[in-house]
This record gives sequence, structure tokens and C-alpha cells, in this order.
Amino acid sequence: MTVQASPWDPEITPKFEAIKAPRAFDVVVVGGGVAGLSTAYFLQRAGKSVAVFERSRLGSGDTGSTTAHLTAVTDQRLSSLANTFGVDGAQLVCRGQLEAIDAIEQIVRQGDDDCEFTRIPAYLYFSLRGDDGDYERLVQDSQVAQEAGMDANVLSAVPYFDLPGIRFQNQAKIHPLKYLRTLARQIVENKACAIYEQSAVTSVEADPLSVIVNEQVQVRCEHLILATHVPLMGNANMVSATILQSKLALYTSYVLGATIPRETIPLGVYWDTSDPYFYLRVDEGQERDFLIFGGCDVKTGQLDDEAQHFAQLRKRFERLFPDATIQRQWSGQIVESNDGLPYIGPTADRQFAMTGFSGNGFTYSTLAAMMACDYVQGRSNPWTDIFAIDRAKILGGAWNYVRENVDYPYYMIKDRFSAADTDSLAHIAPGEGKLVDIDGRRVACYRNPEGELIQLSAICPHMGCFVNWNNAEQTWDCPCHGSRFQPTGEVQSGPAESSLASVPQADNGTRASSASK
Repeated sequence: MTVQASPWDPEITPKFEAIKAPRAFDVVVVGGGVAGLSTAYFLQRAGKSVAVFERSRLGSGDTGSTTAHLTAVTDQRLSSLANTFGVDGAQLVCRGQLEAIDAIEQIVRQGDDDCEFTRIPAYLYFSLRGDDGDYERLVQDSQVAQEAGMDANVLSAVPYFDLPGIRFQNQAKIHPLKYLRTLARQIVENKACAIYEQSAVTSVEADPLSVIVNEQVQVRCEHLILATHVPLMGNANMVSATILQSKLALYTSYVLGATIPRETIPLGVYWDTSDPYFYLRVDEGQERDFLIFGGCDVKTGQLDDEAQHFAQLRKRFERLFPDATIQRQWSGQIVESNDGLPYIGPTADRQFAMTGFSGNGFTYSTLAAMMACDYVQGRSNPWTDIFAIDRAKILGGAWNYVRENVDYPYYMIKDRFSAADTDSLAHIAPGEGKLVDIDGRRVACYRNPEGELIQLSAICPHMGCFVNWNNAEQTWDCPCHGSRFQPTGEVQSGPAESSLASVPQADNGTRASSASK
């Protein structure tokens, strides 16, 4: 008998109670999927108190039905992306996806939890429908990927399917609900943060900014993050909310789960050039491998007979994999934007939304979470413009700055996982500078030769990266764009135009907070 459910056991995620009394937090996050929990994870590491509200159970929405392919290759062909947003824009998007995969890997390692994160190759190949393929376009896709930093090569025949395609090395897959479990555990370890299930946000109030949960409990906040599949209107006016909704289309994708003799197909993720495309994930098993195969996407609500749609998918699957045994079938929903990229950014004062992730839900969710964290902290982010909800007004020229600032995204991501130089101010010797985490904030601490401690913000005022101590030149240096500052914070060389901000002094001998951004 075929089970009508995904292979991800919902009981894997921890359970949380509904909120019962009014509270106040720095940030409220609406949505308990990978986007919402990733956002809360980064914010709590930045020293913010965060509440996550989920109307049902964690992962009960589309995270629980995802196939969890982690790839930097977008649903929209990279050559098409380059035509729309320029080669530099396409590279910027790919780099964001690569950084998201690296961030997920770091979170898994820090969480010390088995999330089944595995680095694997990904393959794009000619359509299974037998359409005439465009080999030159494969070459173009591969070139865009290579210029974005991916290891991508055109193949005359991809494994098993024996069709021309591209192999993208060093992509990944993960168990989505085990990953949610890891995020949730790390969030609630911070006693200033909370996760609430069975807690639907039913309305939003502007003054003071707050949400009403289950129609009766008011929760105040300084910022509101909408991390639901399709964003709530929140504080956005009706016109702007309607415009956003008009840019989105919801599709249902149909999926089968099956076992197959081991090593029939090499481990990896696969998808073809059909529109809509067919996709495959191969997981290694002890006795038999497990396949997740999907496709036949259609606009949600536009089918009269979904059973017939599953039957069509089964028919194609059985032709492709005659030795497989189908065990499960389910469907998931995908939100498509009108130009192939997600919408991530502010929708009202102190309100931030994310949607339109297409088939790259895991990676875009992670990148959106980092962007939301930067927004709350007032930090610049390299992807702000290209994913802006009003980007038609913003995007005018080529993304030439990417070529000159290729290190910027890397260091923006690296900042979030780097450890402080020390956890004690007492470890800073005269004439020495170190980065210290104090009360959840990264602080650049310098002790002058007379022993006086000077505490500065570690955030470069130019574009928001963390500075590092240069022990040879006795300066604070920004790795993103090269700004340099005197040990006491004054600008030594640009592009930064203002000094490192001073921060309140802590007791010279006290230990600092172990939290980091």
C-alpha cells in the first residue's frame, strides 16, 4: 500500500506549548518552517530576544514536504538569469546560494546533531520528455556557474540517464525535519528566546508594533519578520500587499518515494530541462537505496483530478526505474515569482518578508534569514537590491561591483560563525586589540600602552562587515572592502567615512558573553 505522506517523520521535531500570556521580544518571527527558524537562529546569535509563532507544528507546512535539495543552481536556468539580471547579477545569486549551503553546514556542525547533511553532486540534463536539447545553452549555464565559483562541467552523458548535461560538484542534501530540530534546540537554549506552536498570528498592530496571537494574546516587538509560505499583510497597506501577491503564483508539485537496489543510481540530486522539470534525489540505504522523484507541477487549484496526475507521474517513474518499488506519494507547494527570483525585504516600517523561493526553498530561506538579521541590526547586505520586493525600481545597471567585491559575501557569512578572539577582557594585553563578545554584541577591544581599555563596535560603518585586528600595523582592518581604522577607532583609510562607534565600557576584569553574531 502506498503511504500518502513524505518520508520525514513529523515527530522528530520537539513540541512546544501555545503562548498563554502577553510578552515582549525584540523580534517576532511568524512561521515555524526552515525560513522562520533560520531567522530566529541568526537573530538570537546576534543577541536579540526572539519569539517564533507557528500556527500548527514546526515543519507542518512546506518544509515537511520538501525534498531538501541544497543547490546553488536556481530553478530558472542560469543563462536566462544572466539575460534578465546580467551576468554579474546571476553570479551574485549563485554566490548567495553557495554561502547558504556553507551556513547550513556550519549550523549542523555546531549543533552536534545528525541532520544527514551530505555533500553530493547535482546534475542538470536534457529533458526526459524527449525535446530537442540545446547543447550550447548547457555550455552557457556552465560558464555562469563557473564564474560564480562553482565547480561545473558539461558532460556528454550524466549518470544513469545517459543524456547530455552539467555536473555541479559540492552541492548537498539534508533531512529537513532533523535540521529544524537542530535549529529549535539552539534557539531555545537562549532563555531570552521562545518557540510557540498552536499559536496563529491573527492580526498585527502598528502602535506599538505587536501581534495578536490566537485572537487574544498581545505580543509586542521592535521588529516583525514574516517567514510564512505566502506572507501575511502585516502592517503593509492593502495596495502594496496586493501588488506583492500579484507577483506570486502557487504551484503544486507531485512526489513519489521508492526503494531501489543499492548503487543502481549514483548518489546525488538530478533534474532535467523540462518545463516543468522532473527532479530526483538518491539516498543511500542499508539494504536498498531510496529515491524521491517528482514533477508534473501545475498551478494549485487548477486540476480536476489529482489522482490522474499522480498516475501520470507513476507511469513515467516506472519507465525510468523498473526495478524500484513505490512506497509513498505526496505533494508540496512551490511559490514562484514573476521573474524567477525570490522577494526578500521590508514591506512596512520594521517589517520584513520573504517569499517566492521556487524550488530552492532551503537555500533561499537560509539566505533570507541572514538578510533579515542584517535588516534588524541596520547592517548592509550584498543581496538587498537584487531580491528587493520593489526591485523593478532599484535595478538599473549591471552588477559590476561584484567583480571588484567578490570577497564581500564571503566575509558577511563568515562573520556569523566566527568565534571571538577571547571571552575575557582580562586577556587583552597593553598595546593589543581583540574581538570580544559582550552581552551578545561583537566588540573591538583595544588596551593602550597605559592599560586603558577602549571598546568599539566591531562593525565597519561602510558596509557592515566585522573588522579584524592587524597586529603588525596596530589597526582595525575590514576584510570586505579594505577600510582601516586606528586602534582607537578613527578612520585611517576608506572607503569608510566614519569612525568605529564607541560602546559602553565593561568591567576590565569581567568575562564577556559567550554569544556571538
